[in-house]
Amino acid sequence: MLKSLLFFLRFFIFWLLFFFIDRLIFILIYHDKLTTVPFKETAATFYHAIPLDLSMTAYITVIPLLSYIFWLLNGRKVVEIKWISIYNLVLVFVCSVLSVVNFNIYREWGSKVNAKATSFAFNSPTEAMASSASSPIGLSISLLILLFVIGFFLQRYVVSRKLSFTKSPIWLRAILCLFLLFGNFLLIRGGLRGSPITQSMGYFSKEQLLNNASVNTEWNLISSVLASKMTKNNPYLYLDSKEAENKIKDLYTPAKDSTIHILNTNRPNIVLVIIESFTADLTKTLGNEDDITPHFDTLINKGVFFSQIYSAGNRTDKGLIGTLAGFPTLGTGSIVKWPEKMQKLPAISQSLFNNGYKTSFFYGGESEFDNYKAFILSHNYQKLVDKNNFEGNHMKTSWGKYDEVVFNRMLNELNREKQPFFSTILTLTNHEPYFLPGVPKFGKADNIAKFKSTSYYTDSCINAFLTNAKKQTWYKNTLFVFVADHGHSLPKNNSEVFSPQRYHIPLLFFGDVIKDEFKGRKFDNVGSQIDIAATLLSQMNIPTQQFTWSKNLLNPYSKSFAFFSWDNGMGFIDNQQCVTFDNVGKMVLYNSNDKNIDQTSITLNYAKSYLQTVYRQFIEF
Repeated sequence: MLKSLLFFLRFFIFWLLFFFIDRLIFILIYHDKLTTVPFKETAATFYHAIPLDLSMTAYITVIPLLSYIFWLLNGRKVVEIKWISIYNLVLVFVCSVLSVVNFNIYREWGSKVNAKATSFAFNSPTEAMASSASSPIGLSISLLILLFVIGFFLQRYVVSRKLSFTKSPIWLRAILCLFLLFGNFLLIRGGLRGSPITQSMGYFSKEQLLNNASVNTEWNLISSVLASKMTKNNPYLYLDSKEAENKIKDLYTPAKDSTIHILNTNRPNIVLVIIESFTADLTKTLGNEDDITPHFDTLINKGVFFSQIYSAGNRTDKGLIGTLAGFPTLGTGSIVKWPEKMQKLPAISQSLFNNGYKTSFFYGGESEFDNYKAFILSHNYQKLVDKNNFEGNHMKTSWGKYDEVVFNRMLNELNREKQPFFSTILTLTNHEPYFLPGVPKFGKADNIAKFKSTSYYTDSCINAFLTNAKKQTWYKNTLFVFVADHGHSLPKNNSEVFSPQRYHIPLLFFGDVIKDEFKGRKFDNVGSQIDIAATLLSQMNIPTQQFTWSKNLLNPYSKSFAFFSWDNGMGFIDNQQCVTFDNVGKMVLYNSNDKNIDQTSITLNYAKSYLQTVYRQFIEF
């Protein structure tokens, strides 16, 4: 009987070896990011990965275990288990696919494959395919084949395909069954510790890539999917709730309610341009990059520019909600997934609609992607134009219509619109796979060159749009607001997902409605894209109380700060310091002033209070 237990030992060895190889490939792919990390620390990744690998293997073992118990209690002597090969190979193929997806997800998002990615794939398959087009296809296919072939040969030589049982008393067999069930449960749970196993069991290094490598990909995905279903409990309880609320109240209580009025009218037309991946690093002004955004850099010197603005998150859905609703991000979650909650958010479009504005939204892609359409139509946008409103396939990418086509459509629609109007456009050409019409200015040797080329293209589209808009009667009474949806690691390719530079974006107010004395003015205090709502509406003396998370950037007494988050991580930055923190590993990932321990504690507590409080509000919606 005990000899039959070797089946489980070999089964576990097989999966632990497969996960080992998967992890090794991941580290080899991103070895260039580990050049300064000692080999001993990199090797430790495989040791710290064992608990989660064992837990995942125990999950996989459940079906074979139940079959084994059935045969054992039935008194079988010999059992052919050829089906186990099919079972394993199916799972090997699924895990191989997930591994390849994970390699590419990490390259773009800086995090492992999670519920967000799977939701993206199932709910928006066309956009998911378009997004993956910038991935190295040859490498991805090769890795998929390699992993499956390795799994196939390991299966042949490691896993048993026959079970032999010796005769033993029924009570002894029953005890063994209970022992096996309890042991497998303990492996799944991570032992008898007070709390079950979590991703943090794999965290051991200050190098975030090694922590991500240590966490089992499949286990992480299952945990992420389950966590995404939970909205009743706050996973970010760091401080006493009253203390956290007081800290947030302190942040959003200016010494005086005042506004620097930069406009010569209280009711301008407003055109809000949300630019895909328009990170600060693209510009000469903020990133010291030449000739990528020449027109935008020229506009900076003619408008009101906010130089220290940070995006709310690292994806478009977060940037859209942050910009239009003035609502922060939620770490792993996104409020767009809960329409009943999302509808309770305020929006700039609602406030302006209630003040007599005609409202419209233009997007060259599918507006149903990531639930954009639900937000747009539930927040008083009277007109929505997306890719379904364009005829023919000319000037179209896998994502949708090129930016120039959408800008031209917007211009034609605004020429027929009654004033005052509020119109929003969300660009998309600067999204992977970075396709564009004509010859790319910087070539297409790699993603950096492609990204710079599409950024240059979008910059030229903005210039063409403004040039044509100047010929229209409504131009002189129009304020143009330019902001990115989020930052990006490109073109410099030197900022991790936890680096504040990854979230640094430009914000520009431009137009003839700006008073002459403010044209060319720069404001350097730290702020967020979620502050656009309060800042913009305050210029028109429209109440902003409902935008509780948005502050007026043009109030000299507003506190200077910004909060941003990514999957299970967050950052807080003000004029003195920036600290980013991993919610899983419970560790500081970035600290601009690590010598000042007291200030670091203050800054970190602001970040914790922020996420804790905003998530509590999300639950209560």
